[in-house]
Amino acid sequence: MSKIETMKSCYQNVAEQAGSWTANLSLLFMRLLAAKVFLSSGLTKWNGLFQFNKEKYDLFLYEFFCPDPIREGALLLCDPETLDYEEGAAIVGVIEVAAISAGILEVLLPVLLIVGLFTRFAALGLIGLTLFIQLAVFPEWSHWWNPAAWWAATLFAVLAFGPGQISLDRMLGLDNGNR
Repeated sequence: MSKIETMKSCYQNVAEQAGSWTANLSLLFMRLLAAKVFLSSGLTKWNGLFQFNKEKYDLFLYEFFCPDPIREGALLLCDPETLDYEEGAAIVGVIEVAAISAGILEVLLPVLLIVGLFTRFAALGLIGLTLFIQLAVFPEWSHWWNPAAWWAATLFAVLAFGPGQISLDRMLGLDNGNR
């Protein structure tokens, strides 16, 4: 066997061994990374167990759906002239439900990612939240190239490859994954 063949064989052996154990660690790290971002955001929406932080309604009502100044292309749900909502408008209730739903999902889905339970569904849900924020709230192309692009890339990898062996999904036989 020539030196080139020996080096090639050695390299392939190392690559195969490294790939088998690093794939599962990589998937775990990706799950934890994405979970940390969304869980940190979700916990700020709560004052305690089942006590929604009422100040977050204003975040959704005014920063997200009625910003001053108006963001071009953003989903504007208030009166663009007054930058306020009509008294008793049903949309206010819908936005408040959306705020609470986001608060629940930003806590529940990351916890599922952390333990690796229903991992692909959790990743898909967080991709949905990321896309909504990027497309409806901050639709400028330049805003996409912020950390949200990394969240999306990480979550798409978890969605594609599954939770890995270090997960409840694998232990319970729910997801045999690609790894």
